Amino acid sequence: MFLDQPAQIMAAIRSAMVRDGIVGREKEKMGIIGGRPVIIPERSPRPSLQLRAHTIKLALAFAAIYLVWGSTYLAIRYAVETIPPLLAAGMRHTVAGGILLVWAWARGFRPTREQWLSGLVVGALFFLIGHGSLHWAEQYVGSGLAALLIATEPMFILILGWLMGQQKISRLSALGLALGVTGVAVLTGAELTKGSSVPGLVAVLIGSLSWAAGVVVSPRLKLPTDALARTAAPLVCGAVMLLIAAGVTGEFQATHWSNISLRSVLGLVYLITFGSIVAFTAYTWLLQQCPPTLVATHTYANPVVAVLLGWLLAGEPLTMRLALASVAILGAIVLIRRGERSATPAKATQSTPHRDTALLPAVRRVS
Repeated sequence: MFLDQPAQIMAAIRSAMVRDGIVGREKEKMGIIGGRPVIIPERSPRPSLQLRAHTIKLALAFAAIYLVWGSTYLAIRYAVETIPPLLAAGMRHTVAGGILLVWAWARGFRPTREQWLSGLVVGALFFLIGHGSLHWAEQYVGSGLAALLIATEPMFILILGWLMGQQKISRLSALGLALGVTGVAVLTGAELTKGSSVPGLVAVLIGSLSWAAGVVVSPRLKLPTDALARTAAPLVCGAVMLLIAAGVTGEFQATHWSNISLRSVLGLVYLITFGSIVAFTAYTWLLQQCPPTLVATHTYANPVVAVLLGWLLAGEPLTMRLALASVAILGAIVLIRRGERSATPAKATQSTPHRDTALLPAVRRVS
């Protein structure tokens, strides 16, 4: 699955540099050889420093969306150890959303009433329910397990899209759904035998379903066209709703500010700076440099990173059943994505190559 990515990345580097004028195409000049005029290709000097700098930037950007977004699940677990979950999510998205909104405002974004209303709908599905349930569940469920259950999102998107008549389920996609359900059954069955929290497991799956619903509904809403603004508006709306929910559930009154640990503070700061701002900036830049399908490969890497970090740093168990369930769920994602591509007409794919790519992964991995 990952073996062909280095070649794809290098091809993307070359095409982007030619497009931006960093590397020029071969020029030709007329010369005399053996008394006859001939055309001689003239190669421009290879700008090794520029190429190296661009390659490093691409490598760092991919590392951000692969590793940083994969590590956010462990950071959430640390944050909610001593900070109430809805409050932690609300503070995180308030700061990150506020920064992104100011950034978008400086670029000329002026939200309309319809865009704010759309932001409320998406913010409720993505952040109030999606992230709120995830933060709450990680009080009781391991970070690696949560990441694997969140990886079921493409399955929910496929089912909801089919129910709403937006897409068809191909044979590959159906096989992927069956494989994914098997993986979830193996994963949750193993955890239930250990006495893990049933509400926690259900909450993660509800969050994944809610995010999938937001993905299916969002194309019908009048969100901002700018990728930065269409992320900032739902983030701010979701943050406000999370803080209101924290107040209603009594989390503000129950918070003992003097008892908040340094690890929770650092986890929250990491989520704001790296998980939201740095990784999001890297993601939006990558979408301008590489094909969206290549950028979307982070969805395969993030659960693996989360499971390994949970095992290495938090002592979460790494069993054979967990490994088999991981392979099944990740294999399901691969089959579903390939099934979607095979079910999409070639002309439609060529005419709309970037449809909704700015919203879904960008907002999703602000998590």
